[in-house]
Amino acid sequence: VRLAQSGGGSAQVGGSLTLSCTATLRTKNHISMGWFRQAPGKGREGVAILNGYGTPTYADFVRGRFTISRDNSRTNVSLQMNSLEPGDTAVYYCAAALWASSPDPLLPTDMHYWAQGAQVAVSS
Repeated sequence: VRLAQSGGGSAQVGGSLTLSCTATLRTKNHISMGWFRQAPGKGREGVAILNGYGTPTYADFVRGRFTISRDNSRTNVSLQMNSLEPGDTAVYYCAAALWASSPDPLLPTDMHYWAQGAQVAVSS
């Protein structure tokens, strides 16, 4: 699995940004794809993920503001980020896992593949 992401950039508080990720797959199994982020001086944390069956899981701090979606080919996943806050400033990473479901799907350590990351900066 290879991942390539695009999007991100700068926005003002209350603004919106979109991140996109394309997966090159060799497996036809149901893989999970999602978004993680890492702010300066902090560990990497899960933001949102779609498991192999299309079920989304959101971190509490983005629920209601961010939306994760995936196309029918299951190779492209996007993260629509609305109502951005300064605390959303971080490097955002697309990631994929070979499992279809997990009891804790937002654990960074359970992901198998990572894209290069993109900076998101929110200013007031």
